[in-house]
Amino acid sequence: MVDLETLLVDLADESAELDALVAPLPVADWARPTPAPGWTVAHQIAHLAWTDQVSLLAATDPDAFYRTAAALAEEPDTFVDRGAEEFLAPPAELLSRWRAVREGLATALRQVPAGEKLPWYGTRMSATSMATARIMETWAHGQDVADALGVARTPTARLRNVAHLGFRTLGHGFATHGRAEPTAPVRVDLVAPDGATWSYGPADVVDRVTGPALDFCLLVTQRRHRADLALLATGPVADEWLNVAQAFAGPPGAGREPAAGSVPRGTAT
Repeated sequence: MVDLETLLVDLADESAELDALVAPLPVADWARPTPAPGWTVAHQIAHLAWTDQVSLLAATDPDAFYRTAAALAEEPDTFVDRGAEEFLAPPAELLSRWRAVREGLATALRQVPAGEKLPWYGTRMSATSMATARIMETWAHGQDVADALGVARTPTARLRNVAHLGFRTLGHGFATHGRAEPTAPVRVDLVAPDGATWSYGPADVVDRVTGPALDFCLLVTQRRHRADLALLATGPVADEWLNVAQAFAGPPGAGREPAAGSVPRGTAT
């Protein structure tokens, strides 16, 4: 199990990489559309600042978090968009706000007593799980920004946090899409950026997913369509999982359309 301090270092590094990508942008580029419908580069950063702020509230004032969550629950299909809109500001102000709140969150998570669970939407999580989720979110929304700017990011070992969360949320993906959680275990073997293998689940099972770790992370964060990824599913549960995988909380995501010319692939009998 990865310790909290290591996770917070990874979170800081992931945030810093995205920060360095957007900080020098001219104001006009902050208005560039990203793959998320209706969201600009500014919306992506505002969303991260907003979710970091909500996470900080969960870590420091659970009662206030629950009040906020109850109010947001009245509009479950729009509250994420509203959160991003509310945090929009001129680029320099938005960056300053995001930097301050993410540093505050790291400080707060370090102070969470061992074993204590923090409230979240529909669940509760430890400080380590919260940090892992923030890494996933920062990486995923950073991918949207990179796509909008036409930047190819170099995958890092930090992807292991996203891959681990993607595996752990297998049941969540099924449940979110209104399907029964499978009882059959799934084995996942991924090729890491450095060529090593990251493996999850029991070795001797029928259902398996194999492929590049980057592709798996793009799938579970719904940043690419399955047809555009080099992932191979063996067995019925693994095959169905790749259609519903979702590492993030909330209602089922719309996902992304396959790239022009993509053909179905990635299933073995």
